Amino acid sequence: MIEYAFVLYFPERETDMKSTRTNIILLASLLFTITGCQLIEKKPSKPDLGGIDRVVEEEIEKGNIPGAVVLVGQGNKVLYCKAFGYEANEPFQEQMSKNTIFDLASLTKPIATATSILILADRGKIELNDYAGKFLPAFACKGKEEVRLHHLLTHTSGLPAYTNAESLKNIFGIPCPDKVIDNICNMKAMNKPGEQFRYSCLGYITLARIVEIVSGQNIDDFARKNIFAPLKMKRTSYNPLAYREKDIAATQIVDGQLLRGTVHDPLAQLMGGVSGNAGLFSTAHDLSIYCRMLLSSDKWKGKKILSPEAVSRLTTIQSHGRAYGFDVNSGYSWVKGSYAPENAFCHTGYTGTSIVCDPVSKVYVIILTNRTHPHDKGTSKQIRTKIADIVFQAYK
Repeated sequence: MIEYAFVLYFPERETDMKSTRTNIILLASLLFTITGCQLIEKKPSKPDLGGIDRVVEEEIEKGNIPGAVVLVGQGNKVLYCKAFGYEANEPFQEQMSKNTIFDLASLTKPIATATSILILADRGKIELNDYAGKFLPAFACKGKEEVRLHHLLTHTSGLPAYTNAESLKNIFGIPCPDKVIDNICNMKAMNKPGEQFRYSCLGYITLARIVEIVSGQNIDDFARKNIFAPLKMKRTSYNPLAYREKDIAATQIVDGQLLRGTVHDPLAQLMGGVSGNAGLFSTAHDLSIYCRMLLSSDKWKGKKILSPEAVSRLTTIQSHGRAYGFDVNSGYSWVKGSYAPENAFCHTGYTGTSIVCDPVSKVYVIILTNRTHPHDKGTSKQIRTKIADIVFQAYK
């Protein structure tokens, strides 16, 4: 909106109307000539995201994280994108960049595994109400006979949270993907399906195997062909190629070996780096494409990945505060902070990664840290909640 401000002087007494009009015209002309017309353009104020810099710098100074990349966007516009600190600081230092590739850890669950399952459902290859045992007959035992795919997606299958990866490694060596699946199939359910929410990596490892059984492609190949390639997420993959190592944020030093391009999660290691619970690597830029696809409901630059119904299932509450992939309002949704809308969806990764998206304002927050480097003693809780509060307080 543009307003024009004029300042005119009227004589206090004037009986001749013609003279008055003449004086007004002369005065107005004089003002335009001398001072010009003052244009006051009212622009919408731009929310201040500068506080993000201070939050990240403080967390690095405290030693909670070696470095981070933070990207905030709204629709197709990037509002903020900065890199801080180091990709690695032990046994050498390398600067973080906006293009640094991160081990996403459990962000793999919604981005690769759940999205792949919903693509297969869109194509009529599976139904989310199908029993898991339909595809993995060995799974249907010990209280797991009634587990359906939607139970696995919402962490309500009754499966334990995790299993002893070190024990499996000692017995079978590494990698041993089939032995991991056998171990899950032979587990006893801890409760009836649908009764209780228990965040489970095992459920998503099972889902990835089902993707492979149904499609004939492992989760790496299927996700690359059906998600990452169409979206042009060029730096998103499992087991990044060796030449990209210098661009990857390091995680933990284990037995003297720096993990850099090797998945951090122990079970994903047993799966050869290609797993439904962890193993995906990506950048802030690539993740912003994925977020924009979800927030536009189904398409990205003409490429359709999911139906609108599938996007809704992936991102809105289905059971126990969980969507069929993302979290909305479970005990894990603290990452949204205090000001994000109730229906904002989110997910975190153990290595210090997280995504929060608001489907109403189309604002999304991507935080990638390497908090497990070098000795798995860092924390990313404060940086996540503080940045979420800055962003969603500004855009509420």
